[in-house]
Amino acid sequence: AVKGTRLHIPLIFGLDVIHGHRTIFPIPLGMSATWDLGLIEQSARIAAKEATAEGLNWVFSPMVDIARDARWGRISEGSGEDPYLGGKIAAAMVRGYQHNNLKAPDAVMACVKHFALYGGAEAGREYNTVDMSRLAMYNYYLPPYKAAVEAGAGSIMSSFNVVDGVPSTVNKWLLTDLLRKQWGFKGFVVSDYTSLNEVTEHGLGDLQTVSARAINAGLDMDMVGEGYLKTLKQSLQEKKISINDIDRACRLILEAKYKLGLFADPYKSIDPRREKTDIMTAENRAAARITAEHSFVLLKNDNQILPLKKSGGSIALVGPLADNKRDMLGTWVIGGEWEKSVSVMEGIKKVVGDNVKINYARGSNITDDTTFMKRLNFGPDMVWLDKQSPDEMIEDAVKAAKKSDIIVAVVGESQSMSGESSSRSDISIPESQQKMLKELAKLGKPMVLVLFNGRPLTLQWENDNAAAILDVWAPGTEAGNAIANVLFGNYNPSGKLTTTFPRSVGQIPLYYNHLNTGRPYTSGPTKFRSDYLDINNDPLYPFGYGLSYTKFSYSDIKLNKSVLVGNETLTASVTVSNTGKYAGEEVVQLYIKDPVASISRPVKELKDFKKIALQPGEQKTVTFNITTDKLKFYNSDLRYDWEPGEFVIEIGTNSANTGSTKVIWNK
Repeated sequence: AVKGTRLHIPLIFGLDVIHGHRTIFPIPLGMSATWDLGLIEQSARIAAKEATAEGLNWVFSPMVDIARDARWGRISEGSGEDPYLGGKIAAAMVRGYQHNNLKAPDAVMACVKHFALYGGAEAGREYNTVDMSRLAMYNYYLPPYKAAVEAGAGSIMSSFNVVDGVPSTVNKWLLTDLLRKQWGFKGFVVSDYTSLNEVTEHGLGDLQTVSARAINAGLDMDMVGEGYLKTLKQSLQEKKISINDIDRACRLILEAKYKLGLFADPYKSIDPRREKTDIMTAENRAAARITAEHSFVLLKNDNQILPLKKSGGSIALVGPLADNKRDMLGTWVIGGEWEKSVSVMEGIKKVVGDNVKINYARGSNITDDTTFMKRLNFGPDMVWLDKQSPDEMIEDAVKAAKKSDIIVAVVGESQSMSGESSSRSDISIPESQQKMLKELAKLGKPMVLVLFNGRPLTLQWENDNAAAILDVWAPGTEAGNAIANVLFGNYNPSGKLTTTFPRSVGQIPLYYNHLNTGRPYTSGPTKFRSDYLDINNDPLYPFGYGLSYTKFSYSDIKLNKSVLVGNETLTASVTVSNTGKYAGEEVVQLYIKDPVASISRPVKELKDFKKIALQPGEQKTVTFNITTDKLKFYNSDLRYDWEPGEFVIEIGTNSANTGSTKVIWNK
């Protein structure tokens, strides 16, 4: 194509590289639980290195959609519910992919998606309508896209959904007024897969009509669609579009190729030697393992049952994900090779060898529901029924447990249960696995759950009956090694949730930074309050939550001032002590509440965080510098500013467990 065309224009090759190319890292929701921007940026850098080694120049990542509804399958591809943390992660991913130098041989162009508001789909149903106020857009959903643009993202992908009643793909306010004029974006915009063709289904006209509207709106590339190819020439002849619109789109795409250095060397990334030296290296796999270890969230650990002993005793290792390689990788792993992943069984045997007796039983299918299974197997068969009956499988698991000291049940969602077009109305562990767990619980032996999931799950029974729960998301290529290292104490888990876990699906949407109502919830039996008759409003596990094998204590917050004026800087300090027996890491979280403002404000908002490492008995003072930028919000006029008054400063281990103090800040 380069040599055979008149102008020798180079090709650009793009692919969905979401959480690694060949070496697969944890799913993005899991990676966000590390709260470690360095590890996250490194994951994108390694993905770019591997992708370019196979000739790719462009990746359809990061996905930065804020999601508050765990039913939505693509919550697994994002960074959770918080706009501040989501923005920090978006910028880190862009830096990792692009290296601040797109001409570098191991850099790829990022494509930030899905612009915009895709995570706000009604009922958590894929591709569904999004309808929200401009205030909600600007304050809670748009910040991560803006952060990615400010980090220099080279391209943006439009979303399938409508924004203010107009599909994003043809939305001029979104693609031109906001993205280019307000934010100063200089790159190009590509549609999502066939989304331009699909605008006709929204009722905006035939393919020619919507294609003309798209290029006028600022859509530069039609991905795998027919609209631009088949209709733009006719629309130009009929003066429905101008040549300037076509020139703009062409120029921006050509500029992207120039920025990537493809005009200087159309084949810059094509080097067979790099396929051998840069892909699935020991260093890459080690980075994936370390990232996975940091992503795991310890949800429960009664009586310090974890970490497990590396010698002596016996373990019943049960569950459909215990000796399973495919489901280690999670969703969207086009370049991933599941055969090269490490199963939980393999990882545990590597750590304990023959020093611990392992009694294995599959115990259950992922699901016994054959109709559901057909949905999961749309494409290759990834979920299957065992030759044994469900009752026989449970019986095997019980037998293994009876001759063991402790039960480790590896359960949860399979690879195809989250991701695109994988919304669920029931977000519990599948019934087949629950039946196994309930029979095992009757034995009265300590049971540790290793939980695979691409979304928050409802875990009330599991929380009440398991001794420990370790959420490992979908950890990637090095899954088994990472899980074993954490279970047996080679690494102390430090992950923190970036999305709220509900007690019941009926609580959804549930998120920490909500507004108060005129009749706010209070605990205890009440009436005429914003609550439920049958359940508390509180989540099972709040945003920012995550336990450790050690214990951390926080001192009272110290401020350098109690009254500030104008652009002064407030410093808030807290001393964190490791009072336990293990070395560990803690994510210290800063929240700010604005109690009185011109519009209703959230009950609290994350405004900073720091991850620290402490040896047993060690303490560190963590200081946050707070400027008026952290007080700003979009008001009813959509003006970004701060308002004087009293502010509540909170610092703690999660959004529901903080110390607090107050400060007055005048203009």
